[in-house]
Amino acid sequence: MNILISGGSGFLGSAFSRELMARYRAQNKNVTITWLTRDASQAHPDDINMMTYDELATSDMSFDVILNLAGAGIADSRWSDERKEELMASRIKPTQSILDFIARASTKPNLLVSGSAIGWYGTQGDKPLTENSDYKTDFAHTLCDEWERLALKATDYDVPVAIVRTGVVIHPEGGMVAKLLLPFKFGVGGQLGDGQQMMSWISREDWVSAVIFIIEQHLKSASKTDINHINSLTQDNTSISENTFETENSAGNDTTAVVYNLTAPNPVTNHTFTKALGSWLQRPTFFTLPEFMLKLMFGEMSTLLIDGQKVLPQALLDAGYSFKHSTLQQALEDQK
Repeated sequence: MNILISGGSGFLGSAFSRELMARYRAQNKNVTITWLTRDASQAHPDDINMMTYDELATSDMSFDVILNLAGAGIADSRWSDERKEELMASRIKPTQSILDFIARASTKPNLLVSGSAIGWYGTQGDKPLTENSDYKTDFAHTLCDEWERLALKATDYDVPVAIVRTGVVIHPEGGMVAKLLLPFKFGVGGQLGDGQQMMSWISREDWVSAVIFIIEQHLKSASKTDINHINSLTQDNTSISENTFETENSAGNDTTAVVYNLTAPNPVTNHTFTKALGSWLQRPTFFTLPEFMLKLMFGEMSTLLIDGQKVLPQALLDAGYSFKHSTLQQALEDQK
């Protein structure tokens, strides 16, 4: 397999690269991984190739799969107008560069896997949400939706697309857990607001394994069946709300696009998460950060902390994926 990854050096991309390389080498399979970067001097493992966006613009290379993960962290700072523009541009510009490459490539990729987030559904409390659920409009939805819609244009060039909507990723090297480690270790960790907001999470190990599963399932299906007969439904004209849908490209052919929620099957409340993290670190969790304080500190971005989402991985389960960490306790205990 020859795979191109944008955002390859990040929290998820680096873990995916290590695991894919290890699995394929253990099976005596060939794999070549190339990270797409804006900085040619960026540090990287010796067995990873590097390509700049400028080089991609003129490259005649071919890739079996493209994994598109580039994007600034949505929860890294307050959502000022300037920050919102940065969040959007950090997703749209890399995706457009990949689309431009696909458009002129003489040999098209077999699959584009493009990142997104469960923020696509908007804030819907404890309502169970699957890939077939509708959305509520807010900034997180708009950000994810525009990113997804652009990636889906790869189907215009007969390239199937898998959209992966990621929840809160559990691992001490990054994401929410990394941000909480210090205050929790000092005994000042606690729940946010009333603690009843739902948190849809996934361990980093399962995130990596699920993406590899999606890629391999697609490549296996494509090798046995004409791509036009792989499961497909329809895309509406406003916003993506179906797990699988069929898009008509300029040549009049139907090309598959699929949505997957990358979350574990057992979401938890913030209160449960807080107690589990405290127990894992063997630290007390007496403190509570009130809702009004969160709003003062983070402004509009506080919706990510206050308003929950109960997002379920129905498409993965239906496809036969087996979670290594189906409970939060399993995910945390495996990090010791």
